[in-house]
Amino acid sequence: MPWPPALYSGAGVNRTRIIPADAAGIARAAGLIARGLPVAVPTETVYGLAGDAGSGEAVAAIYAAKGRPSFNPLIVHVAGLAMAESIALLSPLAHRLADAYWPGPLTMVLPRVAGAPVASLVTAGLSTVAVREPAHPVIRALVEAVGRPLAAPSANASGSISPTRADHAARSLAGRIELVLDGGATEVGIESTIVAVEDDRLRLLRPGSITVEMLVQAGGVPVETGSSGSIEAPGQMLSHYAPAKPVRLNAVEADDSEFHIGFGPVPGRTSLSEEGDLSRAAARLFDLLHEADLSGFRAIAVAPIPDHGLGLAINDRLGRAAAPR
Repeated sequence: MPWPPALYSGAGVNRTRIIPADAAGIARAAGLIARGLPVAVPTETVYGLAGDAGSGEAVAAIYAAKGRPSFNPLIVHVAGLAMAESIALLSPLAHRLADAYWPGPLTMVLPRVAGAPVASLVTAGLSTVAVREPAHPVIRALVEAVGRPLAAPSANASGSISPTRADHAARSLAGRIELVLDGGATEVGIESTIVAVEDDRLRLLRPGSITVEMLVQAGGVPVETGSSGSIEAPGQMLSHYAPAKPVRLNAVEADDSEFHIGFGPVPGRTSLSEEGDLSRAAARLFDLLHEADLSGFRAIAVAPIPDHGLGLAINDRLGRAAAPR
């Protein structure tokens, strides 16, 4: 089958190809996954690096491509509740959340089913597994084409800025993977909310576009927001989502050496949202961090973001981007 028109990153035989996320592209990606090779694919949150969650070799290839530490578990993406229940135990509380927010940008950390077809490397040795049913048609079609759950962390080198466009993924992983499916810019723009589902409460492990208030409304139980201090899910490392340049937060003004990202009344060089819209800010966050990182400025300054609702997730990403490393 001939390849569609494509772009390249990297050089020599280890080229990373960007192709359209159409039926032919999805079929090509499914073929690579069947061979144990990871591919970058759009989701509604960010681009993911997808591989067969049941193959230890395929999962190891994901970790190797990202340079990701093996103690950091991966999210398993499924197509429907039946596939989710083949790998995880869903309590009545988990079912309430799934009814409300699946398919969508919510990941639940659940007890792993005994004998679940998930490689031990996916869970980093934990007795739980992180599961999400995505809404984006491309990754859903890819899961269905492969016929198995797919492990899919963000499609970037570990710790760097998450990709919200195909070229972000290709640039970050140039020469490390063969293929990126181009489905355009992602809609949500930040990674999924991750919540540990327990008997009578929820523990927020990573904030996202499904806010604490939304979780309380759907689950009908309290949501604990403190960290246990151990790595239970992706996105909990202190330094994460980080540009190569230093990041300064809560910057109402910036000096001439800083690329200033504004918000609301703080104009900046460019703005996450001039209207102060947190949803638009989340969708543009990583895109503008990529732009700032590629600019000629020495450093990045970001305007204050309200720390409520979706702002909690934005500030989580910014805090990790600005953390010492």
